[in-house]
Amino acid sequence: MSSSTTTALSRQPLAQVLKNVEDPRDRRGVRHSLFAVLSLAVTGVLAGCRSLTAIWEHTTDLTGADLRSLGLEAGQALPSESTIRRVLQDLEPADLDALLRAWLCTRTGTINGRTVIAVDGKTMRGARTGEDPAPHLLAALDHATGAVLTQERVAGKSNEIPVLRRLLEPLDPGGVVVTADAMHTQADTAQWIRGRGGHYLLTVKDNQKTLRRTLKALPWRDVPSISSVDTSHGRRGRRTVKALNVPKWVDFPGSAQAVQVRRTRTVKGRKRVEVVYLVCSLPMTDAQPEAVAAWVRGHWGIENRLHWIRDVVFDEDRHQLSTRNGPEIMAALRNLAISLIRLFLGPGVSIASTARSLSRRPKRAIRLLTQPTP
Repeated sequence: MSSSTTTALSRQPLAQVLKNVEDPRDRRGVRHSLFAVLSLAVTGVLAGCRSLTAIWEHTTDLTGADLRSLGLEAGQALPSESTIRRVLQDLEPADLDALLRAWLCTRTGTINGRTVIAVDGKTMRGARTGEDPAPHLLAALDHATGAVLTQERVAGKSNEIPVLRRLLEPLDPGGVVVTADAMHTQADTAQWIRGRGGHYLLTVKDNQKTLRRTLKALPWRDVPSISSVDTSHGRRGRRTVKALNVPKWVDFPGSAQAVQVRRTRTVKGRKRVEVVYLVCSLPMTDAQPEAVAAWVRGHWGIENRLHWIRDVVFDEDRHQLSTRNGPEIMAALRNLAISLIRLFLGPGVSIASTARSLSRRPKRAIRLLTQPTP
């Protein structure tokens, strides 16, 4: 994508992006534009609506001026719940995701001077139908802004490992640091990321027993550490991080730095200690332990910053839209709502509190669609 195209896209409000989504419907008999249906759905999700019925009920509370801002003409009847359902389940996820991804990628931030993207998966348990397994979606989240850049569905008889490449390829991983859990600590994956000019920070567990034993045997006692204390959620935790350059005899593609993270948690007087090892393709001259520690915290936070919010705030695991492309589209809309709130209001804002506020003040939600991000 050229710099001029990127600049122009970064100035567009989300509404303009939604107008470019391809409508899969036959034009005959179409009463509501795809832009109108999508805008109403996004506005409803921003307001915390947990079902299609709730989204439709939310539209009935909007004023005429609000509806016109979202693509409905004066006096035009609202789309019914069944219309919203049919449109969303027939929409092509790849087309919607490509447009949203291009728009969101112009808004990534940096941590310690680098763009850092966390990759993690989530199963939509409520969308399971009969013998078909629940859809499992792999998402890429920008550490700095908390925006969800893209997602990719994992085939029913596959796993996340091959999907990671399809997920990251359109993001142009050159120069980006990718953080992922132990499942993705694979030689082929590391080689693929480095081959495209990117870097990785991968967790090493028992699926790579030889590598883990090798990292564990390094002279950690002689390595200085940095520590931080966390007292959130009624718990007290200390995280101690050590890092050293990987010896040449460690056999893992592109590995330059090994990291040891010791987490000590005290909950109701009971202490628990966990030691985790990671491997990073950036040497210590380019990524100091403080920076790596921030990336580690950012990756471990994806569970609370994305999965927990989709489950608890939006009640995703009990959502019953399970036919055709419905689950993927609804997940994309929830990801988009989370991203919009953080891009406009800051990465640390409470999604639950903001959604409640937007449900009372729908004009604020509409502005998130119709105004360019700051």
